[in-house]
Amino acid sequence: MAQIIENVADTAFMVAAFRGVETDRPDPLFRDPLAWKLAGEHGRKILTTVPLRFAGAWSVVIRTVIIDSFVQDAIAKGVDTILNLGAGLDTRPYRMDLPKGLRWIEVDYPHVIELKDERLAGESPSCRLERVKLDLTDREARKAFLAEVNAGAGGILVLTEGVTPYLTEADVAALADDLRQLDKLRGWIIDYFSPKALNYGRKLRARFMQAAPFLFEPKDWFAFFEQHGWRADEVRWLGDEAERLHRPMPLRPLMKAWVKLVGLFLSPERRKAMTRHVAYVLLRPK
Repeated sequence: MAQIIENVADTAFMVAAFRGVETDRPDPLFRDPLAWKLAGEHGRKILTTVPLRFAGAWSVVIRTVIIDSFVQDAIAKGVDTILNLGAGLDTRPYRMDLPKGLRWIEVDYPHVIELKDERLAGESPSCRLERVKLDLTDREARKAFLAEVNAGAGGILVLTEGVTPYLTEADVAALADDLRQLDKLRGWIIDYFSPKALNYGRKLRARFMQAAPFLFEPKDWFAFFEQHGWRADEVRWLGDEAERLHRPMPLRPLMKAWVKLVGLFLSPERRKAMTRHVAYVLLRPK
């Protein structure tokens, strides 16, 4: 099958399409009425290349719910600035009920920002939305931008949804160090993938995402961020959240039966461990 995803930026169309599919369900966990408008025909074409039971589609839905909750909690605790780095085609400033005075800043490549400006022209966000064209790997430009945001904020929550997996270990280290310098920063929402999840995903993504491989694979994820001045304040596992939401991971019947059978012989703790391979983590400065 042809590889329609040609670069990392293309994954934003896939994610938007996944959110569009969820919105079309009779029992959606969230509604994103602008998802298809942003995904467009390109997003629909990408979906034709995605394996039917690709766990990524399910994980996008569950992670969306988790991150929405993190954002709401942070705002309730006084955060007044959301900094979405590598925002892609996210629409939280439009679909979430947010304080009108909240400052929400989306940062991404110029062509992504321009597409978003064009397709969302006429739509009204619920808060103060700004978009910034910036290559996040340009460290000097990034540091200057972060310093400017920090100077004008009371409390900042940083979001890098689906971003760090595509960066090198050196790039993530530099970003962690730069964010750690912001005295107004209250938290950082970031993806976690276990070695097992990375190995499984590597094989599956090779079928339709060869041009967008994961690059960030530290030996010890949590220790990596500890070394750069961060601690995991809250870890929300996709498996646990899916159970709470009654939206289990889509598995083939034989795999589902095997998991159920093996679970009969395991302690509750071991059963939990079987599903704890992907999480969204709220990091805080140490």
